[in-house]
Amino acid sequence: MDASSPQNDGVLLLPEVLLLRPSALALPFTAGLGAHFRLLDPLDSPEPARSFLSSRCRAVRALLCLFSPALPVKAETLDLLPSLELVVVSSAGLEHVDLPYCRRRGIAVTNASAAFCEDGADYAVGLLIDVMRRVSHGDRFVRAGSWPVQGELPLGFKLGGKRVGIVGLGSIGSETAKRLASFGCNIAYYSRKERLHVPYTYYANVHDLAANSNILVLCCALTEDTRHIINKDVMSALGNEGIIINVGRGALVDEKELVQRLVRGEIGGAGLDVFEHEPKVPDELFVMDKVVLSPHRAVFTPESLEGVQELIIGNLKAFFSNEPLRSLVQYE
Repeated sequence: MDASSPQNDGVLLLPEVLLLRPSALALPFTAGLGAHFRLLDPLDSPEPARSFLSSRCRAVRALLCLFSPALPVKAETLDLLPSLELVVVSSAGLEHVDLPYCRRRGIAVTNASAAFCEDGADYAVGLLIDVMRRVSHGDRFVRAGSWPVQGELPLGFKLGGKRVGIVGLGSIGSETAKRLASFGCNIAYYSRKERLHVPYTYYANVHDLAANSNILVLCCALTEDTRHIINKDVMSALGNEGIIINVGRGALVDEKELVQRLVRGEIGGAGLDVFEHEPKVPDELFVMDKVVLSPHRAVFTPESLEGVQELIIGNLKAFFSNEPLRSLVQYE
């Protein structure tokens, strides 16, 4: 029997976990959690959410936020949970969590980067190959019947030997770098801190990284410091033939500036899985063959979602058993 699950008159009492979710879309994901935890779900109650939290969740020690960027975990919510010790997030990004507040309260936070990193890296490389070798462009060219009429498609470019700058050498960035190194790319990176045990060149700012790269791959988290980290100066440093791949968050890029430069031919191409105001995408991008578009699907596969569920259950079990958390976010 799990030592973390006490008994009351012989009945096993499952640990309580507060669940924050946007809608019934998350319900299939929670099915596997019910065998291990008693989920307190405000959407199952007729009470307003704040009333539910303040009246029924004051003793709750763990909060699970599913599909969470739409649900901010901010101070006003956390203030209603005086016993909270853990926030478990089902996403890689943490822009919706008030991390400074959690640090002051001593609340541990876990995310799902470990479950998403391989699929996110695969997708980043796929977008880059697509842009450089004109794969999607060629597909449209053939399907439209243009090959017999217009002749040959313009040539794409070789990936090997290119200088690739990784913005954010976290779990997804590290896996992306590993894959691109195997293609013969020269890898450099920008991150909040230099990683002393990696074989890649470190740049202390993104401008210098761009100036020494043919390609930028964006894998970092969105924070106030990284919003529009790819601005007009960085794009100028990257140059007219530079390529931007974004599998992080849309607002990492000054999207208006990027679109204008693509229109003017001042950026060589882009592979974009995320957008600043998604699901709205700038109309100008729809007609550009040098741009590959994707509906925020880089990290999502059946395998990664299964991995997320396993990681969530593992973190919660570890917490209630006083064992080390599997994907603890390190405060800096």
